[in-house]
Amino acid sequence: MSEVGEKAVRARDAARRLARVPVGIRNKALLGIAAELVNSCKYILDANAVDMEAGRAKGLSRALLDRLMLTPDRVEEMAAGVKAVAALPDPLGTVDGMWTLANGLSVGRVRVPLGVIGIIYEARPNVTVDAACLCLKAGSAVILRGGSEAFRSNLALAQVLVRAALDAGLPEGAIGMIETTDRSAVEELMKQRDCVDVIIPRGGAGLIASVVNNSTVPVIETGTGNCHVYVDEGADLEMARDIVINAKCQRPGVCNAMETLLVHKASAAAFLPVVLEALGERGVEVRGCPATRAVASWVVPAVEEDWATEFLDLVCAVKVVEGMEEAMDHIYRYGSGHSEAIVTRDWGRGRRFLKEVDAAAVYVNASTRFTDGFQFGFGAEIGISTQKLHARGPMGLAALTTYKYVVYGDGQVRS
Repeated sequence: MSEVGEKAVRARDAARRLARVPVGIRNKALLGIAAELVNSCKYILDANAVDMEAGRAKGLSRALLDRLMLTPDRVEEMAAGVKAVAALPDPLGTVDGMWTLANGLSVGRVRVPLGVIGIIYEARPNVTVDAACLCLKAGSAVILRGGSEAFRSNLALAQVLVRAALDAGLPEGAIGMIETTDRSAVEELMKQRDCVDVIIPRGGAGLIASVVNNSTVPVIETGTGNCHVYVDEGADLEMARDIVINAKCQRPGVCNAMETLLVHKASAAAFLPVVLEALGERGVEVRGCPATRAVASWVVPAVEEDWATEFLDLVCAVKVVEGMEEAMDHIYRYGSGHSEAIVTRDWGRGRRFLKEVDAAAVYVNASTRFTDGFQFGFGAEIGISTQKLHARGPMGLAALTTYKYVVYGDGQVRS
């Protein structure tokens, strides 16, 4: 049996046992993982340093290198996220509803594990920890297949996770890492319908499209983030500047970073010179419409493709619009359904924006960078879904469960 097939079978067997493990033991495993991450920090960083050196030699972009890089603070943050997951209420066994039929049957809907979850992701080693711990807390086994850029980092993290999980009494096979960079392993994992219940891809548009188009296992699609900030007429321009700079520059290589800035024409004369200067000071390449270029000659002319691009870098498209209607039309046409924001003093327009813009997260007077499981209070996230079934937005514990109906009778038979 191949490595993928073997780990899929082991995960299937582990998932059955894991579903019966009390939450106290699952939490004990998570706290052990958090402690072991801190204790093994040097081992993890040494492995990551090799990946970073290889990434630089390969010519990875600044954004990808930032995603790949681990530091003592980032390891501490991962451990803190694991502790936060351990502190969350157990989703398993939660009764969503209970009702009694006319024939006396009592019907209830109860939260249960998904079973075996396959995670396919790129150069973000923190996903190894977030995904494994959320799946364990939700009572599901997990098979991890990270990108080749983070191969050594992922292996080191997986060794830490598995050791701590076994020490706490979780079944062997509950965490599986595909230990090869061969792309055929991804293809094989996507065909394991007998053992794997769902696949969740995390990465760029190419990876996600490949999994969605080729997997025979059901897929929860975590989409790309072509996110917008719209600065309304009469907006607080100092607030708008701070939100735009944070949304674009705080961490440009992530899916909730702003990619396009839309500015109401009535705010453009006062706002554009200030925000363009601030973006330029931070090394952002701006690609703008003619009205934007009239303010700053160094702005690159925007082309049609720019409005639909997730740059994941210090690049930003800027467009002056006639009003909120045009801004929302632009978002409808080019947005990816991830995160959208309006900066406004008019609460009526803010509420209309919330109602009419169709995205996983919609903001009034706040940065799109908050679309994150940890920031939303979920402890961590498995990804951010831009689809509408089975989950949407940051996917925490609840999104990693399904439900079954339980029925209590007293001898009823159907006539």
